[in-house]
Amino acid sequence: MRFLRSKPATEPPTEAATDASADGPETVRVGGKGRPTPKRREAETKRRGPAPPPPRTQREASKLARANRPDRSVRRAEAMERRERMAAGDEKFLMPRDRGPVKAYVRDVVDSRPHLMGLFMPLAIVVVLSLLIPMPQVQSYLSLFSLIALTTMIIEGIFLGASITAKARKKFPDAKIGGLGTGWYAFTRASQLRRLRIPKPRVQRGANP
Repeated sequence: MRFLRSKPATEPPTEAATDASADGPETVRVGGKGRPTPKRREAETKRRGPAPPPPRTQREASKLARANRPDRSVRRAEAMERRERMAAGDEKFLMPRDRGPVKAYVRDVVDSRPHLMGLFMPLAIVVVLSLLIPMPQVQSYLSLFSLIALTTMIIEGIFLGASITAKARKKFPDAKIGGLGTGWYAFTRASQLRRLRIPKPRVQRGANP
């Protein structure tokens, strides 16, 4: 009878099947490569090789920075492009103090007319010459002239800053415009020679911005 027959012996599980049941769904199927499939990040790491160790000293850090630094001609070309864009008034390349429509308007107002403050740099040369000339009478005259010119420049700068601040507040009523910062910005702009101003003037003298 069938119930008296011995039950057929079950085959022992294979090693691959045992590994599959133990490791879970991440292991390879039975009959596959016999090893886990490497992840994409691991494969890329093996192709690139091990990461270089970080610099341990300041000398090594400087050497690594020089090795990764762009070529000198490339740096020179990039610096020239930045200067040209800054001189043209490109907002992306301007310094933070020069950015914004308010500062652009202040520059236009300053550049639209000549100022005695534009002679500030030549006046500094006169002061230095007055100290070098070994003639007391000439030194006294040059010192008096320099004092009068400097006082006139300061008075002009105060009136210029106040008037430009009022104009800017009228033109940009929604902007927060500080009187001291705007006036100082106008003063420093006007005290520079016109051809040396950065950004370059975009209005002619006599214009009405």
